[in-house]
Amino acid sequence: MRGRLRVGACQTPEILGEIDRALVCIEEFAALADAQGVHLLLFPECFLQGYLVEEQHVREYALGLDSARFAVVLRRLARIEQTLVFGVIEQADGSYFNTAVVVARGELVGAYRKTHLVPGESLFGKGDAYPTFVLRGVRFGINICYDTQFGQAAAPVAAQGARLLLVPAQNMMRRAAALHWKDLHHAIRAERVRETGMWLLSADVTGERDEHRVGWGPTSVINPRAEVVAQVPLMTTGMVVADID
Repeated sequence: MRGRLRVGACQTPEILGEIDRALVCIEEFAALADAQGVHLLLFPECFLQGYLVEEQHVREYALGLDSARFAVVLRRLARIEQTLVFGVIEQADGSYFNTAVVVARGELVGAYRKTHLVPGESLFGKGDAYPTFVLRGVRFGINICYDTQFGQAAAPVAAQGARLLLVPAQNMMRRAAALHWKDLHHAIRAERVRETGMWLLSADVTGERDEHRVGWGPTSVINPRAEVVAQVPLMTTGMVVADID
C-alpha cells in the first residue's frame, strides 16, 4: 500500500573536515523538520566530512560504516525523528567510496555508492548496486550528483517500483563552470523524471568557498510531470518540503 511521505531537502553551507559542525547542521535542520512533520530529510553529497577529493582529506576523514568512529556519529543522530539520508566519504576493503547512507533513529538502514564518477574522483571506487528502501509505504532510491546525467542510474531504481529518487549533490565549482551549470541541473534531472515517472528530490550546498569557487545549489523538488514545484532560493540556506503519495 502507498502512503504519504513528507520529505525535506536541505541546502546547507559547505562544511569541510568538521564532522561535529556537520552534525550540528543536521540537528538544526531536523528541529525545523519536526515542526513541519517531515519524515525523511536529505543532505548533500559527502556532507558529513565535506566534498574535497584530495588525498590528504580523504585519508584523514574517510570512515568505515562499521567503524567505532561512525558508531559515534550514529549515536549522536539517535535522537532525531526523521530518517536521514546524507553523503559520507566511506572507507571499505582498502578503497574509498562516495556514499550516501540511510539512517533511522541512529541505526544504519543501508547505503548507496556513487556509480558514475567524474574525472576528479579517481580516489573513489565505483559502486555497482542500486538499493531501494521503503518508508511509510513509499519506495525510494538514490543517485548521487553526476549519476543523474545517466539514465542507466535512475532506471534500476524505478524498475524496483520506486516512487522517489533522492539526489544528494555538491556543486561547489569554479565560478565560470558554476555559472554554466546553474540552469542546467534541473533540465538534466527532468530528463530522468520523464524517463522514470519518479519524483526527484535534490539537496546541495551553497555559498562561496573562496574567490575561485561558488555553489549556487539548487535544492529542489521535481514532480513526476518533470515540473520544479519547490526550490530553496539560490545562494541561501534553507529547506524545501514536499509530500510524496
